[in-house]
Amino acid sequence: MRLLRRGRCTAKVSGACGNEEEQQQRARLPPVRNPFVHDIRLSVLQKVQLAIMTVTLFPIRLLLAAFMMLLAWPFAFLAAWGRIEKEPERPMNMWRKTLDFLLKVIMRAMWFAGGFHWMTIKGRRALPKEAPIMTLAPHSSYFDAIPVTMTMASIVMKAESKDIPIWGTLIKYIRPVLVSRSDQYSRRKTVEEIKQRALSNGRWPQVMIFPEGTCTNRSCLITFKPGAFIPGVPVQPVVLRYPNKTDTITWTWQGPGALKILWLTLCQLHNNVEIEFLPIYTPSEEEKRNPILYANNVRKVMANALGVPVTDYTFEDCQLVMSDSQLKLPVDTCLLEFAKLARKLNLKPDKIEKELDELAESAKKMKGGLTTLDTFAHYLKLPICDAIRDMFLLFTENENGTIDIREYVIALSVVSRPSKTHETIKLAFRMYESIDQTITEDDLACILKTALGVNKLDVSKLFTVTDATQQRKISYMDFCKFSHANPDYAEEYLYPHQMMAVTDCMEKQLAATANGFCTDFSPDLHEEDKEDGTLDKKIN
Repeated sequence: MRLLRRGRCTAKVSGACGNEEEQQQRARLPPVRNPFVHDIRLSVLQKVQLAIMTVTLFPIRLLLAAFMMLLAWPFAFLAAWGRIEKEPERPMNMWRKTLDFLLKVIMRAMWFAGGFHWMTIKGRRALPKEAPIMTLAPHSSYFDAIPVTMTMASIVMKAESKDIPIWGTLIKYIRPVLVSRSDQYSRRKTVEEIKQRALSNGRWPQVMIFPEGTCTNRSCLITFKPGAFIPGVPVQPVVLRYPNKTDTITWTWQGPGALKILWLTLCQLHNNVEIEFLPIYTPSEEEKRNPILYANNVRKVMANALGVPVTDYTFEDCQLVMSDSQLKLPVDTCLLEFAKLARKLNLKPDKIEKELDELAESAKKMKGGLTTLDTFAHYLKLPICDAIRDMFLLFTENENGTIDIREYVIALSVVSRPSKTHETIKLAFRMYESIDQTITEDDLACILKTALGVNKLDVSKLFTVTDATQQRKISYMDFCKFSHANPDYAEEYLYPHQMMAVTDCMEKQLAATANGFCTDFSPDLHEEDKEDGTLDKKIN
């Protein structure tokens, strides 16, 4: 997969097939880090400090924070007592106002006990009548609950959360919008409930939403889910910053786990957080009709305030990286870029998987012949546009601007069924094998480079141990036998350093769900129909 020259993975601004000047401007933008990776490196002095804090400050802070949580429970119970769940908020009487104030004080004390001694607040929080929805980004940690406890705004939560002892009582107090896994129409109902609250003229609390849907390392803003923008009401963007010398806050898919993040953060002497309320964003008529456009424009405003780029990565890209397969993707894989473009072209996994055999047969008939951009677009049965050009560039073989279509089919197989490694390898062997149903070392290198999304890969050791007959060629059965006998062959023979890091992270992940406390409720919108028939330009 020649894509895999890092130079191909450059940040670009969203948009349709633009003019040459716009394309040149986009090409000059710097590359973006993988937003789902976080690494904490401590110096020797920091490790010594951590050891001292672990046996002194950490247990005290943990106990104080837990005590504050328990102390808040009876106040939250009393404050929520007698309320009717589906009715809007009545004007608070004096005793409810007192309980609300005490809860905020207790929550602030809890964060203070955790080392968040200073909280910088910028801007003015809008009234519920002015902006019934607040959108927060970047979402990078469960510590993002700080603005929730400070404002006591409603959030979107899984329905199961309200049944958790103690925590469930606190959740009920802020009158969350609940999403039920068991109800197939729950997401649509959630949007309707938010609409009703938004149009209640301030009778309901504001709804606070994290539109990214999962945690990132704050290096960029990933794609905003459209759920918060479907109601078409004004929103107030809120940006979060954690200006600490050592970033122990960030909780991503590849990096320290939740418990380690808690331990490291509570062991810091001070933890800083900045919350900035940006001006209210009132949607245009076009944005009201097009929630994806609305979401993208709000994201640009927030990215400008943060001074970070935007990227088209999504929660689904997390699932691709963290898939449980023998070929675990390295941190710097460019298959994320390919998956992003595939979504823009409406190449959906369930549809793709049914057509892979047909695509492979068609690619095999080309016998490795080099394909031009026009032929590639015809092969995809799509018109040429920016997304097609960008995908084509990922596989460009040489300066003549041609690709091997077989590499495209392999990449498509990986992103459409990431956990089915053997199926992808079998498909690749079918396309590359000669008359005697064998492939060479160069063929294997091409297959595995594409499947991993890397530019350089030494497969000589793997090929040698797989080639039992020492005829300098192997069959699919040879490879299949070896991979079954050595399920960790990728870590041992292909990409040992990066693959070990990914494997360690895989062991920390317990489920393929978004890390974060605010669940996504966006219905399945057809994005290609919401952008006036255009396809966004890639952003790495």
